[in-house]
Amino acid sequence: MDKIRKGDEVVVTSGRDKGKRGVVLSRIDESHVVVEGINLVKKHQRPNPMKGQTGGIVDKTMPIDQSNVMLFNPATGKGDRVGFKTLEDGRKVRVFRSNGEIVKA
Repeated sequence: MDKIRKGDEVVVTSGRDKGKRGVVLSRIDESHVVVEGINLVKKHQRPNPMKGQTGGIVDKTMPIDQSNVMLFNPATGKGDRVGFKTLEDGRKVRVFRSNGEIVKA
């Protein structure tokens, strides 16, 4: 079970985008996530008339290691660590470590 999932709001903790917030768009593999508006690079793209693409320099969002992001806790307004808890009905849920609230996703 992953601590950070698609659709979660995260805060970047290190790197050139430190302090920025964004939504996880996808998971690349076990340790990399793509976050909206984070780790943008310039890509020189050739035109492709078959696909209808124009050429030029485009911004592309690249993956970032999940160790460099923390889940955003709206109660505290900061990034927070995540733990797991089993409820009485047997469901396994994610909880914030600072206050024990269940993560809403």
